[in-house]
Amino acid sequence: MSSALAEAIRRHTDAQGAGDAAYDTAVPGFVLLRSSRETMPNHASYQPALCVVAQGEKQVTFGDLRMTYGTMQMLVVSLALPAIGRITRASRAEPYLGLALALDTAALGELLPQVGPLPTPDDSAHPGVFAGDAGATLADCLVRLVRLLDTPHAVPVLAPAIVREIHFWLLTGPYARHVVRLAMPEGQTQRVAAAIRLLRDRFAKAIRVEELAAAAAMSPSSFHQHFKALTGMTPIQFQKQLRLVEARRLMVAGDANVATAAYTVGYESASQFSREYARMFGVPPKRDAMALRAVPA
Repeated sequence: MSSALAEAIRRHTDAQGAGDAAYDTAVPGFVLLRSSRETMPNHASYQPALCVVAQGEKQVTFGDLRMTYGTMQMLVVSLALPAIGRITRASRAEPYLGLALALDTAALGELLPQVGPLPTPDDSAHPGVFAGDAGATLADCLVRLVRLLDTPHAVPVLAPAIVREIHFWLLTGPYARHVVRLAMPEGQTQRVAAAIRLLRDRFAKAIRVEELAAAAAMSPSSFHQHFKALTGMTPIQFQKQLRLVEARRLMVAGDANVATAAYTVGYESASQFSREYARMFGVPPKRDAMALRAVPA
């Protein structure tokens, strides 16, 4: 099944030009990925998604949590999280081929009454991301979804059913104890997700942990514990990453210089911003932005 998924992705990306890129598709939230080379660490913001490697290997770091997954393995992200990702195995002969499908927590919730007895949610100190084998059943759905892209007129009719089937197998598969937490509106994952939405909306402003805890309907101590367990970061570390990633985007787009970007994302000191930026990205902000602008899109 791994060769079938890799071949389907290769064929579709060949038709789109076969370049190293993320290929948006006619299925909302469904992206195909291809790279003929290993990549440097890239800071990005992940949304709740199912990510699968059809060929090659990728490494993603969330705070102090580092996860590596390879051919026919999946990464499930249950929260909107800043992360550092890099492709660790790829070549021209065997390019990295993968996909990402946005997860719909509302769809998971609608399926809960229909999947039979539910497993007990894993509420241990488990992060808001996990990796494991994709499995043949899930892989079959993904192959059909990729192949469907070859018949655009059928996508609006048939894709929703395949996407729903993927959500069903996630809820009933070997990792159901983790996935079921995404579907429970009053569960700890969704409570922390509410606080993350507040933090993302107000990342440029000072915000107290008590406010975030109230958004999550938890005590400050309980919130801090669950936030760290799910994201691998403290709320302050999370906010800092959001600020620095947004500042980088502003500078690369040419919308701001170093000082303007620093103040726009909430820093009161440009020198502190530059120090923390260099610590996170490995180079000073001005040099980093100039280098990224020189890279072809």
